[in-house]
Amino acid sequence: MGQKNGTKTIYFPTILHGVKMKLTPEMIQKLEEEFANAKTYNDLMGKDGVIKKLIKESLETMLKEELTEHLGYEKHSSLGNNSGNSRNGSSPKSIRTDNGEIDLRVPRDRNGDFDPMILKKYEKTLGPIEDKIISMYAKGMTTRDIQSHVQELYGIEISATLVSNITDKIIDKAKEWHNRPLEPIYTIVYFDAIHYKVKQDGKVITKAAYTCLSIDVEGRRDLLGIWIGENEGAHYWLGVLTEIKNRGVQDILITCVDGLNGFKDALETVFPDTLIQQCVIHQIRYTLKFIARKDKPDFLNNLRPVYQAPTLQAAELNLDILDEKWGKKYPAVIKSWRTNWNYLSHYFQFPEQIRKIIYTNNAVEALHRQFRKVSKNRAVFPNDDALFKLLFLAYSDISKNWIAPKAAWASFLAHFSLFFNDRIVPFL
Repeated sequence: MGQKNGTKTIYFPTILHGVKMKLTPEMIQKLEEEFANAKTYNDLMGKDGVIKKLIKESLETMLKEELTEHLGYEKHSSLGNNSGNSRNGSSPKSIRTDNGEIDLRVPRDRNGDFDPMILKKYEKTLGPIEDKIISMYAKGMTTRDIQSHVQELYGIEISATLVSNITDKIIDKAKEWHNRPLEPIYTIVYFDAIHYKVKQDGKVITKAAYTCLSIDVEGRRDLLGIWIGENEGAHYWLGVLTEIKNRGVQDILITCVDGLNGFKDALETVFPDTLIQQCVIHQIRYTLKFIARKDKPDFLNNLRPVYQAPTLQAAELNLDILDEKWGKKYPAVIKSWRTNWNYLSHYFQFPEQIRKIIYTNNAVEALHRQFRKVSKNRAVFPNDDALFKLLFLAYSDISKNWIAPKAAWASFLAHFSLFFNDRIVPFL
């Protein structure tokens, strides 16, 4: 607490998000008396409590000071004569704060161009309430949940439209993030999609949110973008990959995918030198759909030596053994492995630690599981922007907890540098 020219400055960070409140000696004396007489929580924090009075009187004092600075002269000063602008009374305004609604008298100037910094002309909330509403939305709370929560905690009634308007403010930020410049090279990029119901032209249709999770040369994870689309195919993926390239990506060493339709052709067009590793776990899941229940234990015992083999040669030998035993009974299954083998087997060229992070899409699937947690209360999204907004906010929240690169990353980088003929060296 400081004092200057008979005015004390009191700091209440939990009340007004870092706003410093200036109180006159008379105000301080009055508030001290009210604090002394307060006997209950309601006396302090209630509708007519001391805290609300403190906020109200402090804000009104600051608004008056701002108007004085705007006009360039004190109230009743002769400097205001023929100045071209003057005070013009005040108007009522109700604002929402963490401590509920507060009714203020906002001073006006005759020219109508006074727009105070502490409380903008059309601003209706003050303090971290908007941040908290956005945070609740990012964690998956519905509009109704947020309305109820804010009413219960702060005694403020807010509409669904207000919640939507507050969270919509994030759209511009999200689009700016989605179009930001990218790194020139990424060591590993995981591509996958997660599906949602979205309204379009009066109908509810299934749309995919395509995600692109990356690991840069320093081992840090980042989401390169979120694309909302209907149809998956070479043309669609060509657009996504071209966009990534236009945003600055010159090279991708390895991509990990779930056999996405058209992806391989599109990638080989835009990034022809990139190694494509198809997710082995998805291939196994797909395989088991066609195996009779009674055969699954034995089939898996014969399949395991294929994808867990120490070398590519051993894996191919074990695939031949699998074919000999099960090929006649399940020819389509064996054909699927042989058809995709070139993309399924790239991970055998790397040491065990690198294999673990590229033979499966688990990294991006873990992100999608968290997306599902925050979206589980929303059966249908009203439009693409609503879905994009939620996923961006969820990503922003989730990414705060992403851990630093593993200690082994330096050895990974050295191996990548040798394996990819020093393609990574110019960017280190």
